[in-house]
Amino acid sequence: MLDTPRHKGLRKKMIAGLQAEGIADQRVLEAMSKVPRHAFLDKAFAELAYENRAFTIGQGQTISHPYTVAYQSALLKTEPGMKVLEIGTGSGYQAAVLAELGVQLYTLERIKPLFEKTKPLLKHLGYAKIKCFHKDGFEGLPALGPYERIIITAAAPEIPKALMDQLAVCGIMIIPLGEGATQKMLRITKVGPQQFEQETLADFSFVPMLKGEIG
Repeated sequence: MLDTPRHKGLRKKMIAGLQAEGIADQRVLEAMSKVPRHAFLDKAFAELAYENRAFTIGQGQTISHPYTVAYQSALLKTEPGMKVLEIGTGSGYQAAVLAELGVQLYTLERIKPLFEKTKPLLKHLGYAKIKCFHKDGFEGLPALGPYERIIITAAAPEIPKALMDQLAVCGIMIIPLGEGATQKMLRITKVGPQQFEQETLADFSFVPMLKGEIG
């Protein structure tokens, strides 16, 4: 999909809106200024792609608000080269933003039709280095861990123990926790082999994180 001057102008406006809403991490803002959000949406939403709103992407899933993506990305405090695990590939938009931040990204999607759509899309858009897997996010990807950062992009009913185990010491996990209409965003820092510090932050609304793979 073409990234036209109009798209770039709308993206610039989106970034200004994020700054006005309090997003101050310049690396995150720069990364998001490079990612063509419209390419991750149905053509019917192309003119609305840079508004601060979520859109359906099929299979009962959504692409998160740009503010949500920016907020979670900033909380991660990534550095280039860091090993990051994303739970919930979805449209691939958050993955692309993380790739622009220079991390070594592994992303899991439990819904096979989404996985089969998003993996080639990311490659087509120039994000071929992202490692995509069709797997249950609750299990993580232990064979390739530990991870310096873990980001969960769905509302978890609990903090998955397997993911806590796969988080490196001094690593950070960002997870929206709760089963109601809104969830609390948590930032968990692993300060020892079995020691964690937890910060409870703002309220958000995500689709639920579910167990098992859908073929």
